[in-house]
Amino acid sequence: MTEAPKVGFVSLGCPKALVDSERILTQLRMDGYEISPDYAGADVVVVNTCGFIDSAKAESLDAIGEALEANGRVIVTGCMGVDEAEIRALHPRVLAVTGPQQYEAVVGEVHRHAPPPAVHDPYIDLVPPQGIKLTPRHYAYLKISEGCNHHCTFCIIPSMRGKLVSRPAGDVLGEAERLVAAGVKELLVISQDTSAYGVDLKYKLDFWDGRPIRTRMKELCAALGSLGAWVRLHYVYPYPHVDEIIPMMADGLILPYLDVPFQHGSPRVLQRMKRPAAAENTLERISRWREICPDLTIRSTFIVGFPGETDEDFDVLLDFLQQAQLDRVGCFTYSPVNGARANDLDGAVPEEIKEERWHRFMQVQAQISRARLRGKVGTTQQVLVDEIGDEAAIARSKADAPEIDGVVLIRDGEHLAPGSLVEVIVEDSDDYDLTARLAG
Repeated sequence: MTEAPKVGFVSLGCPKALVDSERILTQLRMDGYEISPDYAGADVVVVNTCGFIDSAKAESLDAIGEALEANGRVIVTGCMGVDEAEIRALHPRVLAVTGPQQYEAVVGEVHRHAPPPAVHDPYIDLVPPQGIKLTPRHYAYLKISEGCNHHCTFCIIPSMRGKLVSRPAGDVLGEAERLVAAGVKELLVISQDTSAYGVDLKYKLDFWDGRPIRTRMKELCAALGSLGAWVRLHYVYPYPHVDEIIPMMADGLILPYLDVPFQHGSPRVLQRMKRPAAAENTLERISRWREICPDLTIRSTFIVGFPGETDEDFDVLLDFLQQAQLDRVGCFTYSPVNGARANDLDGAVPEEIKEERWHRFMQVQAQISRARLRGKVGTTQQVLVDEIGDEAAIARSKADAPEIDGVVLIRDGEHLAPGSLVEVIVEDSDDYDLTARLAG
């Protein structure tokens, strides 16, 4: 039998892009390809790019150049693929360029430049039912929709990935079942706008295991919570119906964790961003959520230095941060994105002021995070072990998403295995992480 062609793969960007990479790799394996761990052994290399901000574009262009230098046969896909001219201007030798979500086109280009084996036995080249995953075995991203219907002035996602397209609930739940059956302990629900799930389908009735289910966020969360795995919600816009999800968190059906991209606390800046501008209502809702679910962890992201942001706007943001007492926060200085409407706004903020505001913001949030974590010292927490170090196990609590939040260091956990769910007693804390020992 002739040797199967090998494909190298570079996946950049957010978890949503990672899921795209997993889907492409799964199809290639089903077609008889092998995955090469390095450039040298690959017949062709696929680079899945990110094009959200300029720094991500630069990283993508560098990765393409590195692959071309090391291998010479490169196919480009992903979000930056919508700007083929920019890619070819710097890297004219790339074999092909496709855009985001163009799975069939990517696979077709791989077939064209590195033809699949003439004889392919699917019983030998087995692909697991859950597909190829690029995450550790014990957690997986579950993408429930593509695209977005928002028109935020700083964002070009709708122009890259299109309008909202929700997956039928039966499809999502079928994939979730296969993942849990394969040993996944945590499902990370992702999309561009998780709260809008099903809007485009008018909450169409679907079927799962012969039972009717609406393609709607509340019903999806309830069904996912019945599978016995941790369910963590990301990219949740604070629409009114999100309030219906909080009791499920209080009851332990899904994790008490909300990733809500608030972006700012000043109504004036939010209006310029074309975001919901009622920051006061947001504070009231956060208070109500915590009344219903006291253990709720809220993560968010913010932008400082947006065009037109004044010193007063920034002070309002810091005040919002103090009042909201968010658990996990990321902050970015505003960066112009080619094609974004915010580029045409007046009031550009100088870079040195952006940096100064970013540092002040992060100092305030570090103090908030330190105080909130200090309150967990002495408590018992269930944690999921990610990896084993030389002197401790590295785990995450229900309050910690992988790679973006803090960790729990289990000082006597060297004998544990990744994927283990264990109880620990928290002994110490710092700005972002906890130290613990095994309970019992």
